[in-house]
Amino acid sequence: MKSEPRTAAELLQHALADDPGRPLVTFYDDATGERVELSVATFANWVNKTANLLQGDLNVEPGDRVAVLLPAHWQTAVWLLACASVGAVADVGGDPAAADVVVSGPDTLEAARACSGERVALALRPLGGRFLQTPEGFVDYAVEVPSQGDRFAPFSPVDPDEPSLVVAGAEWTGAEVAARAIADAAPFGLTGPGSRLLSGLSYDTWQGLSAGLFAPLAAGGSVVLCRNLDRLDEEALARRIDSERVSATAK
Repeated sequence: MKSEPRTAAELLQHALADDPGRPLVTFYDDATGERVELSVATFANWVNKTANLLQGDLNVEPGDRVAVLLPAHWQTAVWLLACASVGAVADVGGDPAAADVVVSGPDTLEAARACSGERVALALRPLGGRFLQTPEGFVDYAVEVPSQGDRFAPFSPVDPDEPSLVVAGAEWTGAEVAARAIADAAPFGLTGPGSRLLSGLSYDTWQGLSAGLFAPLAAGGSVVLCRNLDRLDEEALARRIDSERVSATAK
């Protein structure tokens, strides 16, 4: 009998053991027309590479704070799980000046420069594409991550009772994140393996993070994560819900 997951990283490990080939994150950007789908195995591979970048190249240790200045996006989901794998605190929308590392999208680069530590920039282009020119003072995630190892092992064990996530001013331990994700599954309409939740919520609240990543992961389901969902009319949204076999929505 498997033990109850006590961190978000353990939720991913359980999903990987249960069914690595099932979809986990299907991402749409309705401003660009982008669609990308990641299985559990593919998502976990991105997480491992990103965790190796954090631990090996950026020298992030358990308890270090990573300011995550990114929108609801499949690459943001990867970074949240990578931080959990290392034991770093993912501070969503946090103050870069108070962080050891900042991870920024193209729209928040100026704010991110307040970080005196390592700075990582994500172009958020389709297929994880790189910047045409790397922003000054940053490393380009899309350039650095492909060469990282596909397997990850933390240098130090991750303590589930230590802080793991900060969002909307609230701090959560790893154990609290995992427990709340498990508890959120039923209220979001995730009834078990195969459930698909469409979320148009931003990642700046717990509800948005849970609907857009943690609860589907905990339930053995998947998320259809939609950025700029307000650009769809009701008919187009209904077609997506049907084509993606969505069983519940959070908008």
